Amino acid sequence: MAVLKWLSICLTLFCQGTAASKPCRWTQFRLGKLNDVSIDLLSDMGGLFPLMCAEENVEQMFPEDLYKNTEGEDVSVVALEAMRYVDQLYNNSLTPVTWNRTKLNMFQNVIYRQVQNLELCVVGGVWESSGDGGSVTLKTYFNKLNTVLKEKEHSACAWEIVRKEIRENLVQFKKFIDSRVKR
Repeated sequence: MAVLKWLSICLTLFCQGTAASKPCRWTQFRLGKLNDVSIDLLSDMGGLFPLMCAEENVEQMFPEDLYKNTEGEDVSVVALEAMRYVDQLYNNSLTPVTWNRTKLNMFQNVIYRQVQNLELCVVGGVWESSGDGGSVTLKTYFNKLNTVLKEKEHSACAWEIVRKEIRENLVQFKKFIDSRVKR
């Protein structure tokens, strides 16, 4: 009887270890598609960058090598961290924006769905990533975006700058996903 219990425990631990080492199926099959939807919604909800905001526009803040610095980290962990930051950012006051509200709501919903599904992929809903390559840079980048919003008092032009930056972030994130996830 003791041998049977021991065998049962070993089999359970082996199965859990095997499942944990495999990439999350949702990340493999849905993350890239929802990221594409997010990029399209960001583009469609506000159109081209407004001329009235051209003087307030800042140089691109997104560090091109951000996702390259996360080489050894799990895609789900990196994705969860990035999507949580985007979700938090777009839960700020959006009253001054003139974007298509339906598409904005759809964008927020898609980001929220990604966070929810990624939390299921990442055991225990890890917030901080395991490495220090992209995590600190990602946090710094989103702090800069929050600073732009605060300094410009959450104006419509500040949100346009953030929308442009987040779109670029998601385009680079797509490249990261495509290079790491086998479809």
